Amino acid sequence: MIFIAVRFTVRREHADDWLTVVDDFTRATRAEPGNLFYDWSRGIEDPNQYVLLEAFADAAAGEAHVRSEHFRAGMAVMADAIATAPEIINVEVPGQGWNTMAELTPNR
Repeated sequence: MIFIAVRFTVRREHADDWLTVVDDFTRATRAEPGNLFYDWSRGIEDPNQYVLLEAFADAAAGEAHVRSEHFRAGMAVMADAIATAPEIINVEVPGQGWNTMAELTPNR
């Protein structure tokens, strides 16, 4: 699978409404047949920072994503709301999504 982590620093005026700003893009990406997950988290130390964790089944699914109309539209919307260029990690890893962590289980 293609695993991608992207760190966004958004403009202060968009920090509280970032998830609304990216909602259409998030929904469209999650609906792609090759998308495995697409999850946002907000920074605790810096509330202007968001991290996106996303994965696609394979390189073809990732390529279809970046060639989609909703990708182009999403980039245009985000460009108006970010403070700096996002930082990215993009790697191919074995598997097709999340696995269970062996070192920790709930107490019963």
